[in-house]
Amino acid sequence: MPLSTERKEEYFANFKELLSTYSKCFIVGVDNVGSSQLQLTRKALRGKAEILMGKNTMMRKCIREYCEENEGSPVGQLEALCRGNVGFVFTNGDLGGVRETLESNVRPAPARVGSVAPSDVIVPKGPTGCDPGQTAFFQTLQISTKISRGQIEMTNDTHLISAGDKVTASQAALLQKLNIEPFTYGLLLKSVYDNGSLFDAKVLDITDDVLAAKFTSALNLVASLSLALGYPTQASVPHSIANAFKAVLAITIAGCSEYSFEQAAQVKEYLADPSKFAAAAGPAAGGDAAEAAAEEEPEEEEAGPGDAIDMFGGGDGGDY
Repeated sequence: MPLSTERKEEYFANFKELLSTYSKCFIVGVDNVGSSQLQLTRKALRGKAEILMGKNTMMRKCIREYCEENEGSPVGQLEALCRGNVGFVFTNGDLGGVRETLESNVRPAPARVGSVAPSDVIVPKGPTGCDPGQTAFFQTLQISTKISRGQIEMTNDTHLISAGDKVTASQAALLQKLNIEPFTYGLLLKSVYDNGSLFDAKVLDITDDVLAAKFTSALNLVASLSLALGYPTQASVPHSIANAFKAVLAITIAGCSEYSFEQAAQVKEYLADPSKFAAAAGPAAGGDAAEAAAEEEPEEEEAGPGDAIDMFGGGDGGDY
């Protein structure tokens, strides 16, 4: 049933207000998402984001009108994305947090005939609960079985459906017999709009740790190339200074007895008497404790020929 003029005007006003209020949004696919599941998702996002659904023609017209009223607005990019069964999730908060909420609100669903499988379906081996009279059904699907304890048992894991394939009647019937709901449906993230920039939702998988690791790897590569070419850069200068210091230190220690500097003097002193530094490196607290223990420990007396030593710690001699 088409919307009345008043409802359309209300929808347009609401859409334009959302475009003005929020600077970020997700473009989501809502295939196979029911109204009850959508309401639960709205409830989970309350205070974080707002969901807007509608006909594609209405959404495109509203975006065009908004761009005409606000010349130069970057939201015109969203018009081309209004294709298929899609909606918008507007927010000004953290995109990662909203994404986690959307991905957590999914529901298992059975395989329907003619629907496109969003993922692979593998039926595990084992008892099926079907009586031996249904063996021909499994043979039609080329599934190896055996009869065990009065029921059909699958002998191997079976790759029944591949992602992107349409579900056939036989496949749907088998999954229904085995009481398997192989798919999960929810709001599927397609694209992200953020302050005028439009990008794929997969970009959100890139975390700060991933960026830091990539940056470090690139920095090491630049430094290696700069050192090999002899071309100084910000990345290679620290390494060049360190290498120059090592060269000056080696020359000073090896063949220049008349010249020295503070760092070289320390190295020369260490090479002359390493034991001196080994003693200084020992923990002071440990040395103090050892000295205190040595002071408190009584001097041992030599055992005489007639004295017996108690193996259980006793100091008295005698028979066991």
